[in-house]
Amino acid sequence: MMLPTSLVTLSDLPLINALLNALSTLFLIAGWCCIRNQYRRAHACCMITAFLTSSLFLCCYLIYHFNIPGHHVAFSASGWPRFLYFFILFTHLPLALLLLPLVIMTFLPALAGCLERHKRIAKWTLPIWLYVSLTGVLVYCMLYLWFPKPY
Repeated sequence: MMLPTSLVTLSDLPLINALLNALSTLFLIAGWCCIRNQYRRAHACCMITAFLTSSLFLCCYLIYHFNIPGHHVAFSASGWPRFLYFFILFTHLPLALLLLPLVIMTFLPALAGCLERHKRIAKWTLPIWLYVSLTGVLVYCMLYLWFPKPY
């Protein structure tokens, strides 16, 4: 019996990225629920896990795009799905670029124990992070599941 040379290929990365985004979304929601109920330790664990899954997503995303330069999957649908896809994409991209500095600016005060500053920034970071994570999953679903490019 021959073993595969690689368990994960480049073509697997879009699905892995969508799964990592979905996990990040779940941990963000769980972390928000925890802090709303004063479970600070659970909140911290959820948010650190969301950070780690988002970081892993970013690594996989960069690996994919650096190894397949210029590659993009064209969106093939027309009508309202096309409008919706591009609306999601064109809001997702600038917010995704803004997200990394926002997350860092949110984590550093929390780690330093400056909880008031952390709360002030987190009020902006959380909805943006949720939107970026969730729309990342939606972009994947629209491209690969709901409106795949016909072959």
